[in-house]
Amino acid sequence: MSAPEKTVPFKISVLVFVYDARGRHLLIKRTKAPNKDCWSPPGGKLEMALGESPFECARRELLEETGFAVEMADLHLFATISEKNFEGSGHWLMFLFNCQKPIAALPASIDEGRFEFFTREEINNLAIPPTDHTLVWPYFDKYKNGFVALRADCDPAKELRVFVDQAMD
Repeated sequence: MSAPEKTVPFKISVLVFVYDARGRHLLIKRTKAPNKDCWSPPGGKLEMALGESPFECARRELLEETGFAVEMADLHLFATISEKNFEGSGHWLMFLFNCQKPIAALPASIDEGRFEFFTREEINNLAIPPTDHTLVWPYFDKYKNGFVALRADCDPAKELRVFVDQAMD
């Protein structure tokens, strides 16, 4: 009989890819875990006790973090990513949205971090979460107007393994 697997928390979150009128990406340099001191698209955790949907969460997080109000029709769900063993401490189910409406101005800093705009090329040279180099941005580049469902084993003791469960360009 094998030993039971250690159970760790499972969290559900969203990331929203937002641009200005020039096509630059809005990123936040996070002051809190996860991904402290890294640049990331705005987002956050679903309020599961309230039955919040990923779309509702994306709208709420954008409004709370940036003051930017969007409609459901402004959001295109382009990816789901199931991350097992993220940083060896938990599992995440992430919903990634491409916002079709440009943001007019740089938002003010918040307690979670400060915002800046970056071109897609500049993002490759920023301090971003290590897994984002292989798990987030390449799939954004390919599927931002389509859809992809991914799962990944992010166990820090192993090499990152990514599986594409479904993809539509």
